[in-house]
Amino acid sequence: MKITKKNGKVVVYDDEKVINSILKANAGTGESLSRKKAAILADEVFQRLTKKSEIISTQDVRVCMGALLKEKGLTKTAENYLAYKK
Repeated sequence: MKITKKNGKVVVYDDEKVINSILKANAGTGESLSRKKAAILADEVFQRLTKKSEIISTQDVRVCMGALLKEKGLTKTAENYLAYKK
């Protein structure tokens, strides 16, 4: 899967970047989230978005991840993730 970045450049999806963003958003929230769980969430977003299209935008990842974090009860992490990625 490829991602169109904000600057228009198309790059290969890198789950490590998504995992690191999730962990940064989670820091200080008091919500329990391990690196392993963040990797599982990143993979779930990847699976959802590959059904949508082969090339997606960073906005697609942001919206999908925010929704998934909320679904999993990680509301504070979701809020931080969405605010961080604006």
